[in-house]
Amino acid sequence: MSLLARPSIAALGAKTLQRLTLLASRRPSGPGSDASSHARFPDLPRNVRELTIPTSVAPARATVYLPAAMDPAPPVHVNFHGGGYVMSLTELDDPLCRCLAAEAGVVVVNVDYAVAPQHPFPAPPRQAFEVVRWVAEHAAEQGWDGSRPTVGGQSAGGGLAAAVARQALTEGGPSIALQVLHYPPLDLATNAADKRAAVAKPMLRPWMAEVFDSAYVPERKRRADPLVSPAHPSDTADLTGIAPALVITAEYDLLRAEGERYAARLAAAGALVEHHEVAGADHGYDGKDDAKAREVYALIARHVRAVRERDA
Repeated sequence: MSLLARPSIAALGAKTLQRLTLLASRRPSGPGSDASSHARFPDLPRNVRELTIPTSVAPARATVYLPAAMDPAPPVHVNFHGGGYVMSLTELDDPLCRCLAAEAGVVVVNVDYAVAPQHPFPAPPRQAFEVVRWVAEHAAEQGWDGSRPTVGGQSAGGGLAAAVARQALTEGGPSIALQVLHYPPLDLATNAADKRAAVAKPMLRPWMAEVFDSAYVPERKRRADPLVSPAHPSDTADLTGIAPALVITAEYDLLRAEGERYAARLAAAGALVEHHEVAGADHGYDGKDDAKAREVYALIARHVRAVRERDA
């Protein structure tokens, strides 16, 4: 185990990353800034309002994206951003959220959830689940249809979306119509140093994963929890009845293998809608490659829209 995997060191590293992320977001047009995210794909309108959702962990701020043509009660999609469970990168998903609102015709709730090390596991997946439950239960007062919400996320957000679907299965609802898992981490029980990517220097390096994993789940024995590592062989529970899934992996990603394993497990449970691999792409590819991003965002929108059309 490296020094970076020690919880105290990982927590310090995570807090440093948080400060750097905050500084970057304040630069008017720097990479990762709010302005640069809002400027991507200018053909996609940005009609938003702010919302705060109460949970037992902490109030969760969210940005609500509204479709241009509002049905009397449009369906709702809840999105969880990436960032290794330690960085609040909500605005990086702004292009995706605008795409889903415009092309799938849904309300998108983009959640600024609690992150580690301030809120380690199990706080983030519990808060995420309570957010989705609140979205479903308070739909009428918010003006959307919460009867069949969809959930999704990129990277750590995909891990949280998978955890939300698992909690909905074990706790009897809400009824989730689709879970979108976009290059998610699904096996923190396996040491990051033992994972292999298809390229020598993947974007997500093992040392980064060690920092993220140790800050998020400091107690190593808890990393086999089904809400953390559903792709680890130790999780053998029956997933029959879990929300249907779109799983998206990237060819060069360090996390590709665990995404493939979970897709196979979901397929065995009759819950895999599609496993799509993005060729020639690495973790977080959509932050830089506009062409690949638009292609995959459109794929996600088609699947979300298909749920809407099937339930109509």
